[in-house]
Amino acid sequence: MFEPRVALASLSGEADAAWARRGAPYAGMAFLGGVSLDDESRRAARELVARDRNEFLPEDPFAFVHAELSTLADASADADADADATIAAGVNVRSATLDPIRRAAAVCAAHDAVLEVNAHCRQAELCAVGCGETLLRDTERLCEYVAAAADEGATVSVKVRAEVDGVDLADTARRVADAGAAMLHVDAMDSESVVADLCDTPLFVVANNGVRDEESVREYLGYGADAVSVGRPSTDPRVLRRVRRAADDWFAERTPSATDEVVES
Repeated sequence: MFEPRVALASLSGEADAAWARRGAPYAGMAFLGGVSLDDESRRAARELVARDRNEFLPEDPFAFVHAELSTLADASADADADADATIAAGVNVRSATLDPIRRAAAVCAAHDAVLEVNAHCRQAELCAVGCGETLLRDTERLCEYVAAAADEGATVSVKVRAEVDGVDLADTARRVADAGAAMLHVDAMDSESVVADLCDTPLFVVANNGVRDEESVREYLGYGADAVSVGRPSTDPRVLRRVRRAADDWFAERTPSATDEVVES
């Protein structure tokens, strides 16, 4: 779904178009956000800011998403001759209600961007209003979000985390795929091998958590992930350079060369 097979994972209040542009030489996809869309999720985000977390709280979150995606598209167009300067975009969103998901998905679809449903955040303020990990625990509602976004024509990703009591991630993966998701972005926590349980679906699996170097990249790709994503170190070009090199090498080793194809034929 994107090349190179490295993504930049959203960082609350920091992952904007400028951040994505800085990481473009090393990654094929950048997930902007997270962006809180409705009144309840925005109230929770303000509570997070009050305890010194960074959050995006523009007056109009949908105009903000449109503006950020437009900025990124304009920058990519200006750098059209330089493939390493372009990057695909996704937007990680939170909402306690369904209609804002539809609105954000329509904006993303208009920009050929991915809409990523956040079923990942575990902050108490967000969970209290039904976002993040609370959504992950409610697979039926999560699938409603996915279906609503897909109906707007957006490519849909779902961001999830491992090690949530009572959640069968493999079952969740199958159900969101049936609902219309194309991508699963999984924070493996300390259970890296969980990635292997998620690959028996049509989903494009992006593995996250602790991606720093060749060893971590090869571990996740060895479990069957289609790509990896970098979170906090996404602002560090030294880390991004190592990760991209490792991902490129992994897939190059598994791509038959032209010479091999001639011999085999």
